[in-house]
Amino acid sequence: MSVWFAVKDKRSVKVAEEASRLLYYDLVEDYKSAKEVACGSLGVKTLPSNFEVAVALDKLADKIEGESRRDLLINLRRTALQIMDKLEIFNPKLVGSVWRGTSRKGSDIDITVYSERPEAVVNLLKREYNNVRVEYTSKTSEGATERYLHIYFNFPPSHEVEVVVRSPEEIYERHRCEVYGDYIVGLTRDQLRELLEKDALRRFLPERKLS
Repeated sequence: MSVWFAVKDKRSVKVAEEASRLLYYDLVEDYKSAKEVACGSLGVKTLPSNFEVAVALDKLADKIEGESRRDLLINLRRTALQIMDKLEIFNPKLVGSVWRGTSRKGSDIDITVYSERPEAVVNLLKREYNNVRVEYTSKTSEGATERYLHIYFNFPPSHEVEVVVRSPEEIYERHRCEVYGDYIVGLTRDQLRELLEKDALRRFLPERKLS
């Protein structure tokens, strides 16, 4: 490795570490902002990949939270299973950091469900939980715009939950992860139950960013 590449890599590591700190303490909203702010504060222009920032964030969370982080992951996965049991008829799938095994203090539980009638999902959750709120988001891909319903609520005592409603036609579609670069596979209800029985701390991470 040349001296120039060694310096570049060292700068990239420093930016990733600073970006991870910004994300951990909720000083920025997303990876893009974290990298830009980190570059500005360090006075460099070398942007690390989202994957590099995610690895640094994972290490930082482990360092700060220690053993309690593993206890939290098990608790979040058990909570997710309880919620998915309620949503059984909508083919729920656990995604996000609780699926991956990278959840940390403040992480929410992300669940995707599939239904032609999003209001049916909302009504079910309103019967089961308090403070349910909804929000539509739009995503444009290849000239086509899709609208998705996001449902938010708190699971006692303090877990935040986000449920995204997709069309049943999308149940077998695969989506790339913007952070890790792999496909978002997730866990079905039965898969999550089996995981909790056999390997509750298992992680679902690529060894490196996939091209």
